[in-house]
Amino acid sequence: MSPDRAAVAVALARVRSRIESAGGRLAKVTVVAVTKGQPAEVCRLALELGLRDLGENRVQEAVTKMDAVEGARWHLVGHLQSNKARPAAGRFALVQSIDSERVAEALARHGRQAVLVEVNVAREPGKQGVAPELALELATQVAGMHDLRGFMAMGSREGDPGPAFRELGRIRDEGEQRLGRALPVLSMGMSDDFETAVAAGSTMVRLGRALFGASTL
Repeated sequence: MSPDRAAVAVALARVRSRIESAGGRLAKVTVVAVTKGQPAEVCRLALELGLRDLGENRVQEAVTKMDAVEGARWHLVGHLQSNKARPAAGRFALVQSIDSERVAEALARHGRQAVLVEVNVAREPGKQGVAPELALELATQVAGMHDLRGFMAMGSREGDPGPAFRELGRIRDEGEQRLGRALPVLSMGMSDDFETAVAAGSTMVRLGRALFGASTL
């Protein structure tokens, strides 16, 4: 069952309050509503409530919704396979999950994109993302092919995710020094840990369950 407007409005107000309580400024922290598994009507509801940035995990599901929902800024937040680069190219406002030179090159064959480098700062085998010690090298390569905006990461499954989020902030700072330009986006924080991420300097949180209920991320 899709969530109703009142429930999502209340959830969004609660999210915004929690961001502020964690030390974030609403004008500086973008909420990406993760609509994986949600119907197009929920995407339109998010837009009506002022959530312009919508995130999807899979290219094909996103493209289907793009054709049915107007006015959104779409983010690819799930892993991008090289063979999905063609349908992804030019369709997303931000591809958040570049984790290898191979994927960056596959996407670049279809044009320059706005992207983030995904880093496995949690150092967990099941997570996507480049190893932290290789992140700056990859960022330098990606910046030569795309409009690199910053970095993305997922928090640790267990324990305090704060150290991993703070490490991503340090990687971003070093990346700015190496490249000699701003990398303003730190996309970190999901429904279970976004307050910790905001306290660590996140500028973008990716929320599904916190907005739409237990059927999403």
